[in-house]
Formats: sequence, structure tokens, C-alpha cells
Amino acid sequence: MAQQRHAMPPPLKTEEDYIPYPSVHEVLGREGPFPLILLPQFGGYWIEGTNHQLSGAPDSPPTPVPGTRAKLEGNHTAKIYRKHFLGKEHFNYYSLDPALGHLVFSLKYDEQEQLHLLLRTRARTLHDVVPISCLAEFPNVVQMAKLVCEDVNVDRFYPVLYPKASRLILAFDEHVLSNHFKFGVIYQKLGQTSEEELFGTTEESPAFAEFLDVLGQRVQLRDFKGFRGGLDVTHGQTGSESVYCHFRDKEIMFHVSTKLPYTEGDAQQLQRKRHIGNDIVAIVFQDENTPFVPDMIASNFLHAFVVVQLEQGGAQGTFYKVSVTARDDVPFFGPPLPDPAVFRKGPEFQEFLLTKLINAEYACYRAEKFAKLEERTRAALLETLHEELQARSQAMLGLSPDDERPDNGGTAPGFFESFKSLLVPGSRRGRRGSAIGLGSVEEVGTGTSLSPRGVPPAPGVPPANGAPQALLVPGKSPSRRRPGPLGSRRSSAIGIESIQEAPAGRDGPAAADGSSSTHSSPESRRNPDRAEKPEPPDFSRSSSSASSFGSAAEEPGEPGRESRSPSGSHRDAFTDTPWPDEPPGTPPGRRPPDSPCPEIKIQLEQPPQNPGS
Repeated sequence: MAQQRHAMPPPLKTEEDYIPYPSVHEVLGREGPFPLILLPQFGGYWIEGTNHQLSGAPDSPPTPVPGTRAKLEGNHTAKIYRKHFLGKEHFNYYSLDPALGHLVFSLKYDEQEQLHLLLRTRARTLHDVVPISCLAEFPNVVQMAKLVCEDVNVDRFYPVLYPKASRLILAFDEHVLSNHFKFGVIYQKLGQTSEEELFGTTEESPAFAEFLDVLGQRVQLRDFKGFRGGLDVTHGQTGSESVYCHFRDKEIMFHVSTKLPYTEGDAQQLQRKRHIGNDIVAIVFQDENTPFVPDMIASNFLHAFVVVQLEQGGAQGTFYKVSVTARDDVPFFGPPLPDPAVFRKGPEFQEFLLTKLINAEYACYRAEKFAKLEERTRAALLETLHEELQARSQAMLGLSPDDERPDNGGTAPGFFESFKSLLVPGSRRGRRGSAIGLGSVEEVGTGTSLSPRGVPPAPGVPPANGAPQALLVPGKSPSRRRPGPLGSRRSSAIGIESIQEAPAGRDGPAAADGSSSTHSSPESRRNPDRAEKPEPPDFSRSSSSASSFGSAAEEPGEPGRESRSPSGSHRDAFTDTPWPDEPPGTPPGRRPPDSPCPEIKIQLEQPPQNPGS
């Protein structure tokens, strides 16, 4: 048991047990000179520029070489689309990967026979240039995407057909670029070691005022037209004056602690801290040798500090010592400080300092906290871009997802949609049945009905509901009878025109319910004399529901005879016209020779005789 206890690891040390660095008060109790920056007691920061001892004469400190410009860092991948693709012939595609998420892919084939490939994922943007000579055969789009990222796992990419897609893609790529920056400026006097002391300073020393002139120009905030950096330029609630600079097409506004409003009785000075505490990078200016500790200011946003301390050079002018500190998860950023890190006041120092500040903010964006925020923002913007490109491309093809049904506000249906709706029983447009006799047919108000599935009732059985039996001609769509001189002349849904329906004679049929002749197709009462009359051999009554019609056909052998309903109104007659390929001897048709109607053959069969007739 004792051996097991000795094998257990020792307990972790707490903050009280583990203090690797001395506190600022311990350092100030020693003899100077003191460093510009002290690390917090529990670390978490790195420091650049710790040597400020001049090896030679104090009047010749090293300075940047005149004429050389420090390089501005940033997200150069975000500028690739504008530089290599925009305004040139290229192709854009989109797809959805199960692991990588939404993808937007751009490719260009240049004159040097090279493929410029740019793939956007929710995590980052990948770019590559592939010579065609390195490939065995010209790849397809999926293979090109895998040249940039091997993790791509999609079956196909969809082309972007929207003419203005380049604007949308460019806006997404450059959303990480900014030409506006805001930095805090904190004035630290001798012996100030707390946040309350730093923000409680109201006076400016001549050395601090001189340093502000190095940073930029003093501007009046009221009605200021440039980048204001969150300061009030209308009512003066954030002070009346600030420091502004225009540097390499970028606008910089400085939040100077001594120029922000001071509130009596407020130890934290929230009016000042709410601006400087929400900055990402800040400058700390020191009149005299008092170390600055990064954790003096409690802030979730401040990740990097550039500390500048005045160094009197006598007759040689003013010199400044510089040190830089940032949190551990912030990568190193340039330009690097010289050794020793001492600068002479002048334009070269201003350019170096402003470049260092801008690069510091870009580097802080890659810290863990800001990287997570940027990844979520990028994923949301990429999804929006993907959906916009997809919707615009489908709209160019007339495949808008909102254009599904006319009932939902879409456009009018085409011919096939309308024809299909007629074939579906019970649909709103197909309530009257199919034009070719499929489904049940109802004519409200006409007394005409057809049994289900178009099958007529058996002979001698009265139709349901007392309605007369309806007959359908193939290709004939039943419709309501419209009064007029043309009677019930109708038009077929499939191109058969001008079929005339003849009413029965005076002794002909009447509606079973005694209705007037406006009923389109009552069943005729059978006359025994006519039932015994022989019919031509090539006429038979069809049992198919498609060849049945609701009006009584005129008997062959009685050409031109008209029948009247009991009300005396005339009914249109059917005319029987033989098909062109019928043999001679077929009874001639009764339609006029100059009629444009096609020839239709109606075959009737003898109904079964009743035993009692």
C-alpha cells in the first residue's frame, strides 16, 4: 500500500505555489535600470526587444536604413482572386462536401499552360498553381480540386452560371481585409503599476505630446469625416480631440487615454476603458523607467502591446526604446526589432512603428480566441455564398426552387402539367374527368353522369340517381352545353373539332327527371318498332365506355331527320361519316362536303331484346 502511494504523481501546483517571475513591486525595489516589460507572474506572454544597451557612443544608435519600407503582413490569400481571376477568363463551381462543408472552387487556365486553382472551405482558402506538363492528362473539375486539397470527397462540382458571381466571390474573399484600424495609446507615468493609475492620468507631459505627433495628426472629432474608430463625432461624448493617421492607403484612429473623457469618482474610468479595453493592440508610452506588465489591464481583447520609452539623446535629438509583448497564442509578427532596439525620432521610426502595429493586429487574429470567431463567421458567410450561387444559377436555368406549383404562387403550368392533372381523379383541375374517358365524370346541373371508371351500366338498368346514361366519344371532352345558334358544338381536347350532337325527335327520348332539352345527353327511350328494324352490318353498339355518348344517335336509313324534345327545342344531330378506307357501298356521310371536320365513325350495336316486348 505504501508503494502504491509513492507511485502516484504529485499534485499539480496552484498559482500560490508556482510563481516563476517576480512581481513588479519586487523589481521596483531593486536598483535600476529596469526593463520596459515584465512578464506576468504566471507567464502567458512572450517578449521581443529586451536589449537596449548601446555598444558604442550614445549619439549613434542603429536605425532602419532610409528608403527601405517595412513589409505589411496580412491575409495575402484573400487578394489572389482579385489579382489572378477577376476580369480574366475563369470558371467558378460550387459543391457540398460531407466533411469539408460548402465548397466554392475557382480555376483559370493561363497562357503559360498553368492551372490556377483556388478552393474555399469553411476553414481556409487554398491556392495552387499546377503546370499542365506535370499532368498525364487534363483533369476534370473534381480531380483539380483534389490537387489543391486531397480531402475533397464529392462526386461533382456544379458550374456557376450567374453573370455577376465574381462580385459575390470577391466580397467573400476580401471580407477579412480592412483598411481601417484603431489602436489604444496608454500613458504610463513613473511608478504607475495598476490599471486605475494608468487610466486615471489626465495630464500630458511634453514628451508624451511629442510622441503623439510622431503617431499622427491631431484632429477635432466634431464633424470629422474620416474613420472615427468608434468615437463620437456628433455630440462630443468621447472627447473633443484625437490622433488620426493615413498610412499606406489605410486609416488609423488612436484612442488616447488622456484625451478620452475622465469621470470624477470612477476608479475604473469606464469611459476610457471601454474604448482601449476593446482594442486588440495598444501602445504604452513611458516617460521614465517603470516596467509595464501586460496583465495590468484586464481585457479579453487586448492581445499585444508595443511599449515605447523615451531616451534622451542630448544634442543628437530624441531616441526611443521599443519592446513588444503578446500572448503566447499570437504568432510572431514583423518587422523584427533591431539589436539594440533603439530608434531615432523621424519618419523611418514612424513607418516602422505603424507597420508593427498593423502587423500585430493581423497576427492577433490568428490567436485561438479570434480564430474561432473568424472560423464561425467564415463558415456562415461561405454557406450564404454557396446558397446564393446555387439559387442564382438555378434561376438562370429557370429552375428556381420557389417555382414549383402555380397554387403556391408559381407561374402557369405547361401543357403536360395541365394534361396530367386531367388524368388524376379527384384533382382540382380534373374534376370533370379525362378527355379520353378515364375516371369518373360529373356535369353539375346537366343531369349527366358516368359510372366509375367509365363503365356504362348494364342494359335495362337505370343509371344511378335517376340520371340518364352518358356516352363519350373517343377524344371528346364532355363540357357543359352552351346555348346559342351553334347548339352544343364542342371542341376536342386532342384536336377533333366540330362534332355535332343531334337531339331526339318528338317521339325520341326525354330526360328521366323531366328536365328541359338543355340536358346534354339524356338516354333515349327505345321504340319497339325501331328496335326490330335491321341495322347495317358494319354498325354495332360498342360496349366500351370510350365509345358511348349521352345523346341518342340518329338511326341509319333516316337521313336528315331531326328529333325534338318534349319542350320542342331542336337538338343537334350526329352525322355518321365513313372512314376513307371503307369499301364502296358504305352509306355516305351526312356532313356537308365542305365541312372542315374530320371523319368520325360511330358504331352502334343492337340492344338485347326484352322477352316481354
